[in-house]
Amino acid sequence: MIIIIDFGSQTTHLISRRLRQIGAECIIVTPNEAINEINKNNPKGIILSGGPASVYGKNAPKVDKKIFFLNIPILSICYGLQLTTHLLEGKVIAGKKEYGPETLIIVNQSLIFEGLPKNFTVWMSHGDEVVKLPKNFTVSASTQKVRYAAIFNENQKIFGVQFHPEIFHTQYGTEILKNFVENICHLKTKSQLLNPDKIIEKIKEEHKKNGGGKVIAAVSGGVDSTVASFLTAKAIGKNLIPIYIDNGLMRYGTKEKVSFIFEKMLKIKPKIISCENLFLKKLKGITDPEKKRKIIGTLYVDLFQKEAKKINGANFLLQGTIYSDLVESGGLKGKSAVIKSHHNVGGLPKNLKLKLLEPLREFYKDEVREIGKKLGLPDEVIFTQPFPGPGYAIRIIGKVTKKRLEKIKLADQILNNILKKEGLYEKIFQSFPVLTGIKSTAVKGDGRVYGEVVAIRIYESVDIMSASWAKLPYEVLDKIAKEITQNVPDVSRIVYDITTKPPATMEWE
Repeated sequence: MIIIIDFGSQTTHLISRRLRQIGAECIIVTPNEAINEINKNNPKGIILSGGPASVYGKNAPKVDKKIFFLNIPILSICYGLQLTTHLLEGKVIAGKKEYGPETLIIVNQSLIFEGLPKNFTVWMSHGDEVVKLPKNFTVSASTQKVRYAAIFNENQKIFGVQFHPEIFHTQYGTEILKNFVENICHLKTKSQLLNPDKIIEKIKEEHKKNGGGKVIAAVSGGVDSTVASFLTAKAIGKNLIPIYIDNGLMRYGTKEKVSFIFEKMLKIKPKIISCENLFLKKLKGITDPEKKRKIIGTLYVDLFQKEAKKINGANFLLQGTIYSDLVESGGLKGKSAVIKSHHNVGGLPKNLKLKLLEPLREFYKDEVREIGKKLGLPDEVIFTQPFPGPGYAIRIIGKVTKKRLEKIKLADQILNNILKKEGLYEKIFQSFPVLTGIKSTAVKGDGRVYGEVVAIRIYESVDIMSASWAKLPYEVLDKIAKEITQNVPDVSRIVYDITTKPPATMEWE
């Protein structure tokens, strides 16, 4: 197997996901567990993940340097590369920063880049820089900004890359990991396919092990909660009770969509709870995005628990939590940094009376869609654009009011209708407007208007862990700007967000 040592990266689990795709068995361990796990499992290779720390920082995670002398091949990624350099007496400084795509230039061929072009795009996310190599190490690749973007010590079979091969937007990332696993660690691999039947069996086991009973499903009309519900319905049948919280924070038509999905496809009528005024009341005057998320999360669970009391034998709360939710909420063993609390992770109260059922928590968005396909769900459900659990509340910067809600709903509808008419909607991963809370001067009908600036975010991604902004034709952007400024009240101008992830997150809040 391969052991992955987790230094708190947002993408550590993505490394294991890529290894799983090529058929390599792996486990993720913390730095403190590393030596014991290496001794216990006798791995064929070790991967050091990235992480948010600096090697010189207080409480920076470290690993026993003896791992470099065990004659086990090592691949060090990002922080892992910096830590390898530091522990083996090279030099790391707070140097040239790189966030997002950079061109990698191979300057000395090594086994890790075997069969790859001399130049290709990689995804960077670092603030520190290696400026002096440890003894017996050689530079393998550079970028325009950073000399030591990849290094290696062939005798000790230690390879380091400053970029993230596990991220989808790194070209040949899977090939790099495959080179490490097959050519350096000499492991035979066999691609593994996602199997819904195994997930269904796991749900059955967890349901039975925890006392059985009815499962309340928190549904939203999105792909995650729909796939989770379909898997669970196949496992426990009519013991699944879907509930949709109609809180006014979702897109036009969501309630009708939920009713169609469950009544027509699962023959289960969902319970609709109308509570827009309650959510607006609780959110009144709140501007901090973390507070918004936690207020919404707490309200959700309170409502579900009230419904559970009315249902004899309701013991579980089913959620469509996926792995990227857990990563950004910092809810992982390796203690990745909290980027933002997801309402179904960071927003849950400690006194939750229902047992959580999260069958998709180990999967990424594209894997969830693949599972949905295998379940026979239609494309219009599987390829629904992701929509945040807290809804428009986190796409409205500042206070959430009824008036601003109507404004963003209309802007969102206009934006996505244009993309659909232009045949672009299904070619992108996500598209949405953001009410920025910033005002600027405009001229409408020969009069001065001091209206709000709306930002448009449209990007391409696969697993949500990295993203690049969509290069739409200018005439489409022009149409979006005209339609929104002409038809949405109190909007003065449109700006287009061209920031990749990293450094930006998908949502603004």
